[in-house]
Amino acid sequence: MIDPVIAPSGTLLGLLQRGRGDGTLHALAAPRSEALAALNHCVLSDPRHDWQLENRSLYYARLCLDLDGDLDEIEQHLFAAEDHIVTEDTRTGLALAVLGHLAAYGRRDALALLRRYAATGANWAWALDELALRDDDAGLRSLAVPVLGRFPATAQGEAELAASVRDAYEPRPWRLWAEDPRESVGARVRAAAESGSFDRWQRQMRPTGPRPGWSVQAVFDWAQQGLERGSELHVPAARCLTAVAGPQDRAAIIEAAHNGTDGARGAALHYLAEARDPAVLDLIEAAAAGPARTVSEAAIAAFERMCGEEAVDRARSWVQRPDALGASAAGVLACRGGAQDTHLVLGALRETVRSEGPDARPLWTLVDGAGRLGIACAAPVLRHVYRETASSHLRGSAARALAATDPSFGAGFAVECLWDCEETTREVAALHAETGDVRVVDRLRRLAADPAEEAEVQTAVRSRIGTEGTAH
Repeated sequence: MIDPVIAPSGTLLGLLQRGRGDGTLHALAAPRSEALAALNHCVLSDPRHDWQLENRSLYYARLCLDLDGDLDEIEQHLFAAEDHIVTEDTRTGLALAVLGHLAAYGRRDALALLRRYAATGANWAWALDELALRDDDAGLRSLAVPVLGRFPATAQGEAELAASVRDAYEPRPWRLWAEDPRESVGARVRAAAESGSFDRWQRQMRPTGPRPGWSVQAVFDWAQQGLERGSELHVPAARCLTAVAGPQDRAAIIEAAHNGTDGARGAALHYLAEARDPAVLDLIEAAAAGPARTVSEAAIAAFERMCGEEAVDRARSWVQRPDALGASAAGVLACRGGAQDTHLVLGALRETVRSEGPDARPLWTLVDGAGRLGIACAAPVLRHVYRETASSHLRGSAARALAATDPSFGAGFAVECLWDCEETTREVAALHAETGDVRVVDRLRRLAADPAEEAEVQTAVRSRIGTEGTAH
């Protein structure tokens, strides 16, 4: 997937792409045609950098309902000729998920589009999963023939059908079709289900690929073989070492961490870090500064997995380093440091934003650390990250940190967070938004009554709304 182009945060499109609550509020105040154009742009060109982590579908579906938007552009997008050329889930997944939420809200046109796409579209499995949650039995049964028609009655076709039944995210349609009295439907689906179950059992009983022998050197050889095949096996190899290594093997493992192959060095470093060996921190420092990228990354990953005060102490001496190990040390202090480390975490937070921008990966840990440590003077930087990041997940972390550090959060960002695309951010807002703003009370009531809202959000909302329906 190509990284999306995100508009500036001060524009309506930029706000909607980020999933910010202000995006909804600005869209409702903007000319309807302009708001719908920005909304459709987002739905048809997924703005998320990580669609498996970030939420947008319910956010866009709610706005579509508020704007009384039609589905013409979504329909054209789904059924364009490109659908059978660019078949990646990311081209149509967000649009299908939005249709799923709209169908749940009672939009019959959305339900009809999902049924039609499940019958003819390239990403039919996603549409079928959406329908499995929202459609009635009759609607799902009507799709049996067109879906099964995708799989020819050949050995390969039956194998592909078995894989689809086995891997279905929502099994309800397949279970309904298995009950169909027609030989070409029910019997075929039942046979595919049995074949898929047997295939899964075979894979579990007969794992493929090489396995390490029962010696320290055999484990090192296995780790290197995996690396040469393109698989980093540092962590599983370290677990194997835990099973086969004894005290007499320590010298050999330390030597491997110094001078072994790249696979052996990564495995040895992870093993020594897990064992909290007194030599491991020096070994990690040397490996992180070395020329081998794989070993350097393994060393840093091993350090980040370490527990104990010795790792935190060493992080304090590494945090000023201008390299990946320094960034990792800052993350360790953010996660496990104490009050004496607030200036170090704050410095790393400011420097990361200055040098790498508001979407830098190290910010995920540093922002959480600023909130955990209650660093009040971090609030200006956190507000900048909140406004500018394209990641709704990181923005949610910034909101939680602001709730712990910024006294103005309840009357400021917490209000717009009630409309945010992430349920965890809406939950924070429900707990902190000041009810002096009339929009807050109305929004809390709407969230409490919305059947699509997450249970955690509604629990937070009810903690603010009394038995008489008054907010406090």
